[in-house]
Amino acid sequence: MITCISPIDGTVFAERPVLPANEAKAAVKRAQSAQAAWAARPLEDRIALVMKGVAKVGAMNDEIVPELAHQMGRPIRYGGEFGGFNERASHMADIAAEALAPIEVEDSANFRRVIKRVPHGVVLVVAPWNYPYMTAINTVAPALIAGNAVLLKHASQTVLVGERLADAFHAAGIPEDVFQNVFLDHQTTSDLIAAKSFGFVNFTGSVGGGKAMEQAAAGTFTGVGLELGGKDPGYVREDADLNAAVETLIDGAMFNSGQCCCGIERIYVHESLFDAFVAKAVGIVNGYKLGNPLDPETTLGPMAHVRFADEVRTQTAEAIADGATAHIETFPDDDGGAYLTPQILTNVTHEMRVMRDESFGPVVGIMPVKDDVEAIALMNDSDFGLTASVWTQDVEVAETIADQIETGTVFMNRADYLDPGLCWTGCKDTGRGGGLSIIGYHNLTRPKSYHLKKA
Repeated sequence: MITCISPIDGTVFAERPVLPANEAKAAVKRAQSAQAAWAARPLEDRIALVMKGVAKVGAMNDEIVPELAHQMGRPIRYGGEFGGFNERASHMADIAAEALAPIEVEDSANFRRVIKRVPHGVVLVVAPWNYPYMTAINTVAPALIAGNAVLLKHASQTVLVGERLADAFHAAGIPEDVFQNVFLDHQTTSDLIAAKSFGFVNFTGSVGGGKAMEQAAAGTFTGVGLELGGKDPGYVREDADLNAAVETLIDGAMFNSGQCCCGIERIYVHESLFDAFVAKAVGIVNGYKLGNPLDPETTLGPMAHVRFADEVRTQTAEAIADGATAHIETFPDDDGGAYLTPQILTNVTHEMRVMRDESFGPVVGIMPVKDDVEAIALMNDSDFGLTASVWTQDVEVAETIADQIETGTVFMNRADYLDPGLCWTGCKDTGRGGGLSIIGYHNLTRPKSYHLKKA
């Protein structure tokens, strides 16, 4: 069984049986059989059907929002994920013709030479629970548009999301065998990958999970795209807009109870602004309301699972024991379980796990720095590399700093955002590959060359 324990009250919210190995193999075979006919449809038809499915997800939003609160704890006041979900799918639909267009090298009386983009075949998407609709659509939409069949395996914490997506896309007219939501255990997933069931595997999750995917694919030559852990930094220069920096970086650290792939987990502030930054940050966090996510007044819900909250508590306690200063008193609704007080720490060092290991919760360490050189060194002192946020009034300086930061994306004067026009990628233990943008299409297809002699 795959079981979703609701963080609201610790009860079982949903359960689904996993597919036996023989049924999982049969699902793959159905996808493989259906894929060629799907790829043969005109691109405009595939785009239209995917976007019709996206619209049907939007029509479900009133049901989806409280359902997400029950599954992973995000407050209903934020209205779900359809805005970003639709933005990403729409952008990929808009650029599909250009991204998938053949590259003509020659079309003369003697030769036609061209490079086409062709689908991999069947794509496995293994999606996480923290932004379960937006992270899934990053790959599902362009994979289908490019002519692939897709199997979606969603996280157990958001077990109902894949069903919603399947219902929407099937109702839109996408064949059931072309897009399948499957409930798989880890071993069956690994066995399918090892059996060369897929042309491409996209995984978003933990570093350990990413290693398991690579190990399963070893020797199969299956393409694997990975977005794994993060420890994203923010840097506030002396010339920054202090108010905007505090508001955005603290929101980036605390929104969704800190459970954001590109959430801010450590902040470096020029020493001249440090005290003012910390004071404003503490004021913002003390204004949060921790509570039941079904209450419209709640601004901070529970973490998705008690074990996630326990890890944040442990990192925080270790840091305090080693000399860190905690600035937030325990909130009344902190129950020692999934409901966790957000925390700001100063007097932190990179010897502490809270500044090195992924926290993935509502805690952030803030350190003063004397200049860009020190800030860059600290930002790069990490095993991870997803995004970084630089706050300055000088675009040239920001780009110079960005050139030296070891991440997949660098923001100036914003944070915690995924731009579908840019490649979503990481380096170091954050993984490899790239989603969205034209590059996302390139990763979901393979180049095929045609050398046609006419005479």
